[in-house]
Amino acid sequence: MNSQIILVITLNFIISLIGTLAYSVRLVGVRTGKIAVSFALFNMLMLVSRIAVTFQVPILTKYVESNPGAGDLLIIFNIIILISGVATVFGAILIPTFQRILYKGVMSFSIDRSLSKLILHSFSKSGIRYIKECVSVPAKENVRQISYRKLPKRIMVYNLAAVALITVGSLAPIYAGFLEPDLRATCITLSPVVNGIATILMTIFIDPQLSMMTDDVIDGKCTQEQFRLCVIGLVGSKTIGTFASLLLLLPSSYLIVYVAGMI
Repeated sequence: MNSQIILVITLNFIISLIGTLAYSVRLVGVRTGKIAVSFALFNMLMLVSRIAVTFQVPILTKYVESNPGAGDLLIIFNIIILISGVATVFGAILIPTFQRILYKGVMSFSIDRSLSKLILHSFSKSGIRYIKECVSVPAKENVRQISYRKLPKRIMVYNLAAVALITVGSLAPIYAGFLEPDLRATCITLSPVVNGIATILMTIFIDPQLSMMTDDVIDGKCTQEQFRLCVIGLVGSKTIGTFASLLLLLPSSYLIVYVAGMI
């Protein structure tokens, strides 16, 4: 496999992994009562994700331009999506470990109020020892006790659709440019339109509900168990949405070609 594709797959894995871990930040914020600090520390990981996104699209576009006659391009794009799904599953498994590490980081930062000291401590012997002690996997008992009837199905559906659109949002325009080389530039510029629809879904239907539920937990109107169930539902819908984007890649690409031709 081409080194460019390996790099894209690696970057995509990082992006999907961090995106999945993001769902647990609110849980840590609720447990510590320091929601703003929790998001502030997590933003360091989000910075890594944003850098990965910045390089992913140009590298993949360059590969497509350099291999205009590649017959296995659709397979490569599907592999990229499959790796994203695997990263999402891996991220879901890592959530208990990540919660414990972030919880400790939030509490330490609240006391020392020094980001540099927190980073240095993370690489110290005691910091590495604590990280090892935090390693955990979802307990089978907790999984069995999940009340699937109480899952927020409406939010899960919106989240599934948003995740599927975001997953193909950067890939479909590039593949559309491969299908119609004369409209390549127009197809690629349509990427923000696809991602914009996903952003609208998140901004209107998902984020407000999560924010209200977070405040309800802080105010005692909602239990942490109910909130945890909501997060589990979102992680599950993200996993399904990522794999579901396999079905959207080809139709979305042809739709983008059609729209590009109509503009």
